[in-house]
Amino acid sequence: MPPRVRFAPSPTGYLHVGGARTALFNWLFARRHGGTFVLRIEDTDVQRSSADMVTGILDGLRWLGLDWDEGPEVGGAHGPYFQSERLDRYRAAAARLVAGGHAYDCYCSPERLRDEREKAEARGEAWQYDRACLSLPPERRSELERAGAPRAIRFKVPETHAAFDDVVHGPIAFDPRAIEDFVILRSDHHPTYHLSVVVDDVEMRITHVIRGDDHISNTPKHLLLFEALGAVPPTFAHVPLILGGDKKRLSKRHGATSVTEYRRQGYLPAAMVNFLALLGWSPGDDRELMSVEELVASFSLEGISGGNAVFNVEKLDWMNGQYIARLPARELAGAVAPLLRDAGFAVPADAAWWYRLLDLLRPRARRLTDFVELARPFLVDTVEYEPAAVEQHLRAPDVAAHLEALAAALGTADPFDEPHVEAAVRGTAAERGIKAGVLIHATRVALTGRTTSPGLFEIIVILGRDRSVARIERLVNFLAMRNARGIS
Repeated sequence: MPPRVRFAPSPTGYLHVGGARTALFNWLFARRHGGTFVLRIEDTDVQRSSADMVTGILDGLRWLGLDWDEGPEVGGAHGPYFQSERLDRYRAAAARLVAGGHAYDCYCSPERLRDEREKAEARGEAWQYDRACLSLPPERRSELERAGAPRAIRFKVPETHAAFDDVVHGPIAFDPRAIEDFVILRSDHHPTYHLSVVVDDVEMRITHVIRGDDHISNTPKHLLLFEALGAVPPTFAHVPLILGGDKKRLSKRHGATSVTEYRRQGYLPAAMVNFLALLGWSPGDDRELMSVEELVASFSLEGISGGNAVFNVEKLDWMNGQYIARLPARELAGAVAPLLRDAGFAVPADAAWWYRLLDLLRPRARRLTDFVELARPFLVDTVEYEPAAVEQHLRAPDVAAHLEALAAALGTADPFDEPHVEAAVRGTAAERGIKAGVLIHATRVALTGRTTSPGLFEIIVILGRDRSVARIERLVNFLAMRNARGIS
């Protein structure tokens, strides 16, 4: 049968890049093999879960283009897809396990468990639950029930050696003797993660579980539960964790960790998907820039590396810049427009002029947010001169006179295109007996206020004759006022 995979986030936070990468691997595997991608919300932690976080997770997946075949807002034959709406199923499964001798009631108080653990630690020993409630006499059990003692349900771990084949890591063996009888249903009748995830995977007919390496230690417990419930376990593939540049697990100290934040920072979803796909997976060759269609066609679980992946922001910036360079002008303009408005700028009404400006700025942009600052000199009426630009490029002798001569030359350049503008600049420099660079740098300050910018001749043409000449004359006046005040 076609594979059925699931992404099962807990809505206790926004969509983390690690979770997004896990979702992506599941989605790519399903799309590659014509399978089903299920989205399941594990919201049994009532105190920490919130509807806002659910919305954030769904929005993050949609932004990345990861559509789900079954789940919230879509439905499906195996719902509901919120664990908070499936509590009766977990309780029924726990009761079946008790009836079948695979689990038992535990009346131990948290105080007793804490005391026993502390005693063991004082002796320098590791403590496991001592099965104090496994063989309670019937009269003691009745006494506790009459007293209304809180009761959890523990899984009875069998004494059998077991192993499983992980698609990424190969054979993994475990000794059940190292696993204590773990709780599957708490005294408040809420399931633990171990029970709910297995019951859901069974009922939703999940064939492959693709999740992070941090779940490897949970897999032995889950396999025991699958067996006790009489279900065939899925195939497991545990993917490497994502680390920061210091080789520690990615966290807020490394910068943004939520997909929503990367969206705000100006990354394109296609670039983010491409980048995340290559964190711990390889197509088997040296390709780096891959479309979604290429990722789907190439993806395999066998291509996932067993080693941890490092989240390199510089690599993401490079990749995002490559995607920006390839984005059609209309799409780029649409992506930049809301960022301009947020910064207080109006989107230029002349679409052709705006597209030309965006094309001029593309080579310097690594994020969409870069366009706001790069475009600023072209969108304001007057520019502010950076002190460093003034100090570096306006101290040459007679620079004001050189600029005045250029303003006159630009006033007669015809047609007003890049070749004729370049001829006016270089011709003025030659007539004035100065290097062209001196005039070019000073003019750049006049037009943008900065030491760096796109090509000067392109800037002059995009600004137009009148604006360019007016800005040059404004700088000439600025220099005259400085000289009048005796500022060198």
